[in-house]
Amino acid sequence: MCAERVAVITGSASGIGLALAQRLLGAGWTVCGIDCQPWPMSACPAYTHYSCDLTDHASIDAMVTQLPGQLHAFVHCAGVMRSGGAFDSQPQETELLWRLHGAAPLALVGHLGPRLVERLGRIVLVSSRAMLGRARRAAYAATKAAQVGMARSLAAELIGRGITVNVVAPGVVDTPMLNDSARGAAPVLDLPLGRLIRPDEVAATIAFFLSPEAGAITGQTLYVCGGASIG
Repeated sequence: MCAERVAVITGSASGIGLALAQRLLGAGWTVCGIDCQPWPMSACPAYTHYSCDLTDHASIDAMVTQLPGQLHAFVHCAGVMRSGGAFDSQPQETELLWRLHGAAPLALVGHLGPRLVERLGRIVLVSSRAMLGRARRAAYAATKAAQVGMARSLAAELIGRGITVNVVAPGVVDTPMLNDSARGAAPVLDLPLGRLIRPDEVAATIAFFLSPEAGAITGQTLYVCGGASIG
């Protein structure tokens, strides 16, 4: 990977976003991390942290003016889980999920898409295997499924510039989100693989989509789900 490459990663302070930021920094990338939480690692000259409430359009509009003018990758890792199904979905939580999983990445692509280098630019949205449907996950599954339609639409629109857009859909990953008291119902931990997925395993998949070797792959969804999608 070229040392001049610049990536913008949302949700960079924990979980998959943190693992991806560390991986790219180790490979010589410059990383701009966006999160409402502080960067938990030691200071690094190649990393710049931006605090932003991604559910607020005004915050996004103000923050993007500080980002570099030329980018090679945008990865939307930021996300939350809220339980709720046919009879117990809470409107305010549904709105939160739509804003963070749908409105935020689309707004950021609107700002950052023109800055992506032609023939090298990459966009990856981190969805969830739950988008295929889970009981008591209606709003979460719907907003994560929306990312697939968004990515395919963006892929068709940006292919003329050689910019790829793909989705990575993990199963249950061992991240702080599993212990978030606001999530509601407890996560299902019995993956066919027999263990939780590690954040670095998902980060490695995303990194492949960012690589020159993935330049002919666009509009696709890849599951990193520990066998949960088999059958």
